[in-house]
Amino acid sequence: MTLDEYQQQSRKTALYPQVGSNVTYPTLGLAGETGEVAEQIKKMLRDDGGVMTPQRREAVKKELGDVMWYIAQISSELGFSLEDVAWTNLQKLFSRLERGVLGGSGNDR
Repeated sequence: MTLDEYQQQSRKTALYPQVGSNVTYPTLGLAGETGEVAEQIKKMLRDDGGVMTPQRREAVKKELGDVMWYIAQISSELGFSLEDVAWTNLQKLFSRLERGVLGGSGNDR
């Protein structure tokens, strides 16, 4: 499955207010789901002695899927394909790598 195929299929499950003109809802959902990924890692430290158990690993995978769903919906709301978003990100990162500014801070490095 390509990223764009995922985006198209996931869009069929987008049932939130004003789908097609509401970037706010999926953006807030993304914030919540990234917190749930972090929560699973916290529980790994608290409950699993810092060991990534197979069960915890699967829980993280499910939460990452939710993060991916929200990224797909934000991209759709803004008229971006996921493949274009991914490619744009790689171009930015490789440009930074070539210029020796991959590490550090600042968006425009």
